[in-house]
Amino acid sequence: MKMLVLIIVVIVGAAAVFVYMQNSKSEPSKTPGVAERTGAALDRATEKTVQTATNVAGKTVKAAKATAATSKDVAGQAVEKTGEALEKAGSAVDKTGTDMQK
Repeated sequence: MKMLVLIIVVIVGAAAVFVYMQNSKSEPSKTPGVAERTGAALDRATEKTVQTATNVAGKTVKAAKATAATSKDVAGQAVEKTGEALEKAGSAVDKTGTDMQK
C-alpha cells in the first residue's frame, strides 16, 4: 500500500512538473517592452540631434563664407580708399614742391 501511494505521488508530481514546464514555454510578448521603447526613443533623439547638428554646421559654413566675402570686399574698399588718399597726399606734396620751386 505504501508503495502504491508513493507511485501515485511520484506520478502526480511528474504531471505537475510537466504542466508547469508547458506553461513556462509561452511565447514572448509581441508588444515592445519598456527597454525596447526607451531604446527606440533614444535612437530617434540621436537621429534628430545629428540632423540638427548637421544643419547648424552647414549654416555656419555658409555664414562664414558670407562673412569672409564681406570682409574681403570691405578690406578691398579700405585699400582702395587708402590708395586714393595717398595719391591725393602725393599730389599735394608734388604741388607744394612745385610751388616752392617757383
